[in-house]
Amino acid sequence: MKGPNDPVDHVRTTRPHAGESMKDNKIMPGLVVIGLALVSFVSALAAFATVNHDVGVMLGALGLAGFVVGGGWLMIEHHRVRHLEDVWYAQHPGVPRQRPNS
Repeated sequence: MKGPNDPVDHVRTTRPHAGESMKDNKIMPGLVVIGLALVSFVSALAAFATVNHDVGVMLGALGLAGFVVGGGWLMIEHHRVRHLEDVWYAQHPGVPRQRPNS
């Protein structure tokens, strides 16, 4: 069963990474940054539509940076979870390894 430092549910599901973003709160800052980047991107589109090109470029660049930072955060946290899963399987050699869905 999942421990306090292990976001993977080994016992109750055949899909150990299902709901990973909801079980592991360390992924939330990346999701928030991506949400803010999306708002910035939509604001850039509105600025371009109203012929404010300098503001649109600034908001577009800010949105792009937000998507890169947020995506990097999600990737790093996913690799951390996969590493924790590998450690768990190394400590439990008799348990058949489930195929990850992510």
